[in-house]
Amino acid sequence: MTAVRLEIIKRDGASRARRGRLRTPHGLVETPCFMPVGTQATVKAMTPAELRSVGAEIILANTYHLYLRPGADLIRRAGGLHRFMHWDGAVLTDSGGYQVFSLGALRRISEEGVAFRSHLDGASVFLRPEDAVAAQQALGADVIMAFDECVPYPSSREYTANSAALTARWLRRCMRAAPAAEEQALFGIVQGGVYADLRRDCARDLAGLDLPGYGIGGLSVGEPKSLMYEMLEAVVPELPDHKPRYLMGVGSPDSLIQGVLRGVDMFDCVLPTRIARNGTAMTRTGRLVIKNARYAEDFLPLDETCACETCRHYSRAYLRHLFKAGEILGARLLTLHNIHFLETIMREMREAISSDGLTEYGRRFLDVYGYSGNKEMSF
Repeated sequence: MTAVRLEIIKRDGASRARRGRLRTPHGLVETPCFMPVGTQATVKAMTPAELRSVGAEIILANTYHLYLRPGADLIRRAGGLHRFMHWDGAVLTDSGGYQVFSLGALRRISEEGVAFRSHLDGASVFLRPEDAVAAQQALGADVIMAFDECVPYPSSREYTANSAALTARWLRRCMRAAPAAEEQALFGIVQGGVYADLRRDCARDLAGLDLPGYGIGGLSVGEPKSLMYEMLEAVVPELPDHKPRYLMGVGSPDSLIQGVLRGVDMFDCVLPTRIARNGTAMTRTGRLVIKNARYAEDFLPLDETCACETCRHYSRAYLRHLFKAGEILGARLLTLHNIHFLETIMREMREAISSDGLTEYGRRFLDVYGYSGNKEMSF
């Protein structure tokens, strides 16, 4: 039996959405779910207790960053990520493949792996698929991701096809390095850029490997959202129905709804925490930039429909004051609100699936949310 498995408990009657429970060595995760990102073994500005209080059941940590600092072996000796960061829920670790994309000026890709120049001190680092697996085993995550290349947008068809083939070869090396175990589950990653046929071919190949779960990578890298949704429609039908599907690096409310409607179970993104630290809150009517002068004497909460601690106790005027004064509490309170906001959306979608009402929920939400790209919002 694999370490992580999905139990589907309800399917939406009008879409590919499904409600489930992801069973992991560190407890159940209700799906569809959003995973706050704790890149360096911390979700910035939040304690583990606060994460639990807003509904988070699984978080993401990044192998590349922890590999460099403080080192995977040190975390292993500390008892693994869960004990190291005092988090008793499930953990998923990215393999470091995204840094192949984001640190493009600092790396060189070959068949054997990726040569990096550390962004910390310029030191040379070479990461092979086997190294990425070994590091994630040392970290002790419940879900570990195969090493892959995330191609930029736009990329030529030829480059994208060669990259997807390389990712597939790296996956098989990861599988040999991480035999099935009761403690960890290895997910493969579907690549193929914005070429639907390449995506389908990659998904079919990975589906034949009978992995515990499947990531969908290389999206939300600058392409139009409508194109991302087209790729989901190409990929999801090719993946095993009873396995979890994870859309990597996506966290805007509209895209969460669109992804769930298309059959995605898991999401992660730095968006809610990053924009919070810059003074932007997610609300039902769109983003609210708290530093704007219009909020200087506004004593309403960030979002009158929200029940988070920030909205229950603090006004927009106070939050603006914190940011203008450079107080750390401002970033903490907006981060708590944004994570609570996304976790609430996920809970509401789970409830809507249970009552066959997800499509209507999505329409109502997006009508109020006012996303400027609603013309792309097909269901």
